[in-house]
Amino acid sequence: MFQLCLPILISSKQNPQTSELGTLIMKMNHVGIMVGDMDKAVEFYTKALGLKVVMGNTKVIEERETAIGRMCIAVFGEGFKGFNIAHLVTTDGIGVELFEMKERQERHEVDFSRLGIFHFCLQTDDFETAIKKIEQYGGKARMDIMRYHPEDDNKPAQMIYMEDPFGNLFELYSHTYEETYASDYE
Repeated sequence: MFQLCLPILISSKQNPQTSELGTLIMKMNHVGIMVGDMDKAVEFYTKALGLKVVMGNTKVIEERETAIGRMCIAVFGEGFKGFNIAHLVTTDGIGVELFEMKERQERHEVDFSRLGIFHFCLQTDDFETAIKKIEQYGGKARMDIMRYHPEDDNKPAQMIYMEDPFGNLFELYSHTYEETYASDYE
C-alpha cells in the first residue's frame, strides 16, 4: 500500500563497495520510530498504513550477556531500563522499527529548532482512503492536501503532512521522490 521515500547517497573516494565514479551506493534499509504504546503503534502502522509485521512486540532488557544486550547498551547507554521493539516492513521492503522505551515522554513534541530527522515519507496513490484510515486509528492531518504544481494539470504530484497517534510526523506523497522533484516547482 505504501512505499517509504528516503533516498540516501553518500560519496566516497576509494572503497571496494563504490561505483566506478567513486560514489558509495546506498539503499534505505529501515527507520526507527519512538512510540508511546507498542500495541497501539503496531495496530496503527499495520491497519492504517498497511505495513506488515516481521517481528512482533518483543521485550528487550538491559543486560551484557548477549550481543543484542551489549549493542543496546552501546546505543542507549547504561541504565536505559529496557524497551519493547517491533519490526515492520513497507510493501517495497523498507523496515520500520518501533521502539517503546520504559522511560519516555507520553507524546513526541515537535521542535523545529532542533537538528535531526523530523519526518519520514510514505507514498500512496489513494490519499482519501489513507487519510480516513490514519484518522480512524488515532493519527491526524496537519494540513490540507497540497499540489506542488497547482497551476499545471500535467504535474499532479500531491503531498500532505500527518501525525501518528504519538505525534511523530510523516508525509504522504502521491508520486516518487524523483517524479516530484525532477521538475521545477514554486
